[in-house]
Order: sequence, then C-alpha cells, then structure tokens
Amino acid sequence: MQSDTTRAVPASTPHIDARVLGQGLAAIRIFFGLILFANGIAKLFAFRRVAVGDYWITFLIDRPFARDILDNLANKDRAGTEQLPGLRWFANEVVLDNWSWFQWVLTATELGAGALLILGLATRGAALAGFGFQFLLALYYLPTNKWSFEQPHEYVPLAILALVPAGRIWGLDGWLLRRRPNLRRWPF
Repeated sequence: MQSDTTRAVPASTPHIDARVLGQGLAAIRIFFGLILFANGIAKLFAFRRVAVGDYWITFLIDRPFARDILDNLANKDRAGTEQLPGLRWFANEVVLDNWSWFQWVLTATELGAGALLILGLATRGAALAGFGFQFLLALYYLPTNKWSFEQPHEYVPLAILALVPAGRIWGLDGWLLRRRPNLRRWPF
C-alpha cells in the first residue's frame, strides 16, 4: 500500500486552484488600482509628500511633477542616444503644449482607472487605460541607460490584467456577470 504522501497525482488534476489564482490576480489588480488612484488624488489635491509618523516618508506624483518627468524624459540631452521617432514631438507639441487640459486628462484617467481596478469593475478596460499611460512613459525611458526593468514592472502587470478577467473575484465584474451573463466579454 502507498501512503497518502506518495500517491501519484493524476495528470488531469489541476495543481493550482483557480479560485486561489483568481484571488492572487485580484490582489495585484487592487494594488495597481491603489497606485493609480493615490497618484490621481495627489494630482487632484495638489500634494506630493506623504508621511506616516517619522519612519515612512515618501511622495506621490502631483501634476507639476508629472509634467517635469515628461519634460525631462523628452527633452533632456542624452549624449549619444536618440528617442523613438515622434516621441519628442508628441511630448512637446501634444502633451506639454496642452498641459493646461492634459494634466486633467491624466488626473481623471488615474482616478477613474484606479477606482475601477480597486472595485473590479470593467477591470480589463481600466487596466488597458493604465497600461497606455505607463507604456507610453516607458517608451521615453528606452534611451536613458536605466535599469532594464525600470519600467516593465509598471506596465506588464497592467497588460496582464487587461487580458485576464481579474475583476470576477473580489470585484464588481463577478457580481455583475452573475446577474447579466450576456456581459461575459471584454472589458468585464
């Protein structure tokens, strides 16, 4: 007789519980939602510094700092490097020249996508919106001689969340789909 610990597992038995995997994706979804939402709040209420006691002092990205980041990435002299064609033009002529309204588009996108990710509502669409902003910014990082994974950790999880229905566990997508199964398609 074989003991329970040495018994072979049939090939058809899943090794990962789908619900546990869904909970892991939901945790990532909520975490990225909090990141986007917190930076949106910083832009909305114009603050950067966050301090919790004397031991955790950090910052969020407000509107002026977001503008400075893009301006530096698009226009800083990078000896011997060149950006992808059109990026400098896009930053200067489209975004920075129209910052007076684009800053509010950025703020609304971060608040909206962040809230939707936290709530798990239209999750894949919200993740795609967040991905778009993060990936665009990552394109500016290409010629900066920074750590290879400086930006991918910000947009790869959002790309995955745009493809996977991560709002069905711990999210309103699941609640909505139980009541309206005909919505069982992207972005839910």
